[in-house]
Amino acid sequence: MKLAKDILYKVSIDSIQGSTEKLISAIVFDSREVKQNTLFVAQKGLTFDGHQFISKAIELGATVIVCEEFPKNLIQNITYVKVLDSNSALAIIASNFYDNPSSKLKLIGITGTNGKTTIATLLYKLFQKAGYKTGLLSTVKILVDTIQYNATHTTPNSVLINKYLNEMVELGVDYCFMEVSSHGIHQKRTEGLQFSGGVFTNLTHDHLDYHSTFKEYRDVKKSFFDSLPKAAFALVNMDDKNGVVMLQNTIAKKQSYALKTMADYKVRILENQFSGLLLTINGAEVWTKLIGSFNAYNLAAVYGVASLLGLDAIETLTRISELESVSGRFQHFISEGGVTAIIDYAHTPDALKNVLETINDIRTGNEQVITVVGCGGDRDKAKRPVMGRLASQLSTQAIFTSDNPRSENPQTIIDEIEAGVEPQNFKKTISILDREQAIKTATKLSKKGDIILVAGKGHETYQEVKGKRTHFDDYEKITELLIAIES
Repeated sequence: MKLAKDILYKVSIDSIQGSTEKLISAIVFDSREVKQNTLFVAQKGLTFDGHQFISKAIELGATVIVCEEFPKNLIQNITYVKVLDSNSALAIIASNFYDNPSSKLKLIGITGTNGKTTIATLLYKLFQKAGYKTGLLSTVKILVDTIQYNATHTTPNSVLINKYLNEMVELGVDYCFMEVSSHGIHQKRTEGLQFSGGVFTNLTHDHLDYHSTFKEYRDVKKSFFDSLPKAAFALVNMDDKNGVVMLQNTIAKKQSYALKTMADYKVRILENQFSGLLLTINGAEVWTKLIGSFNAYNLAAVYGVASLLGLDAIETLTRISELESVSGRFQHFISEGGVTAIIDYAHTPDALKNVLETINDIRTGNEQVITVVGCGGDRDKAKRPVMGRLASQLSTQAIFTSDNPRSENPQTIIDEIEAGVEPQNFKKTISILDREQAIKTATKLSKKGDIILVAGKGHETYQEVKGKRTHFDDYEKITELLIAIES
């Protein structure tokens, strides 16, 4: 229980009606979760306006209401706090409620279009191997030391973030690595957190359904670095032209990594095979089980963060050589029949291009590259034809199928993907609405030595159609189908 006046500390308040000398048992922004002595924050969302549920929250036991507009009828003994921005207020209130846990450990945020999950997860694994208690807030999972929770968003809501960080502090966690999405930044979910460092991976076409322009998308990412404190570090990919932009105006320690340009952490690829990468990092040679130039960038960031957090260079290189690929990120196996199957989360044009170019760099040229790919519904439509063009251009055979159509018509999504295929590649494409049948077709078309890429869903274990989620795991499915066809 905390006093309302204490958890409102540093919130931009316009006015208050009622007493703030009230004990609060929980912070809630969903009226269905209200219980006795709750502080309810009314947020204006894309679909619902929390202000419509203030009366319901009070009925269920809320005693303090934080809102951007006072209700017409103010109820006696209820405290109303009018704020400038409910999203910002929720984040600061949540941080105060849990005694500002981000200030009690080293919190590192990773942002960018691609690579966030891999970098955060590899850092978690590396620091665990180095003997530290470590936390992870990622798209795939949430780990409080070794306790695992399911993840529902790339960046959880601000109450959950602080709840998990508080658990980490109580368990003696030293470091936490956190994916920071553009949605999370824009919706102020990370406000009130004290970051010890930030990492920028890259910026490519994504989320333009949410951010109206690429500039807005970039500037939202940049705002994360603008807010870093002087004691923190800002580590950016200098091979991406937006890396320099991220460093403008930040007062944090400026650091860089790269493969192609000069940087504080410079990586060179000596060998790139399906068995792994041979790299030099700042002149020191290291073999890693990860594959592809995109993973060379990820490992450069990992090495940079480890160095900036004080880990020994030789120990870090040793730990890097032990790291395994992250679930659904270029996760691969070779079947008994000699077919290489690759499952990857690539759901943006740049990610798909990186994965397919890596495959084409490694293969001898005689194998088929069969790509199964779709695009999610209710998401950025502009990238669909680009995905179709890239898949058909860089594959021997491209099979377009459903991803998570959500509320959209799956056939319409596929039609929009097909629209990007160039005439010379028409014969290389097939469209199969059912994802299982599409993967099955890929296995039937394959022979010994061929490579099947199943892209778009990666670690996800479900398919979402018309608001209903059913079990579907790409890795599980292609394993099962290859066994069946080869037995």
